[in-house]
Amino acid sequence: MTTTRVEPIFEPLDSSKTLFELLGGEPAVRGLVDHFYDLMDMEPDFAVLRGVHGPSLDQARDRLFWFLCGYFGGPSHYIERFGHPRLRARHLPFSIGEAERDQWVACMGRAMRDQGVPPALLDRILHSFFGVADWMRNRAG
Repeated sequence: MTTTRVEPIFEPLDSSKTLFELLGGEPAVRGLVDHFYDLMDMEPDFAVLRGVHGPSLDQARDRLFWFLCGYFGGPSHYIERFGHPRLRARHLPFSIGEAERDQWVACMGRAMRDQGVPPALLDRILHSFFGVADWMRNRAG
């Protein structure tokens, strides 16, 4: 007999709240984004990723904050300013391979851990981020 039951691969989360609420709203998302870019700017193991971003991270900080607010189920700041995110198209000018993908995910994972994101929530978000980051690759290697 076949079953159609799907077994979860993650610990269950409170589904009565958005990820945005579970993370702590705008202050928490801003803190996460700022710590992510601080780590990228300071840590030598994120040098390849940092190199893709150019001399200033200010614009990237704001855009990622605006995007993640909506991505996590909060206000649609990014869409209100720029329209549909079109993530892949907006990232095509940047050379993104496996090293950039892996460093982005590792940096975000470290930022979430350092910001005290609960492990079950961190795992769920990081899994989703890996899929998006992998889809952004536009060159081999």
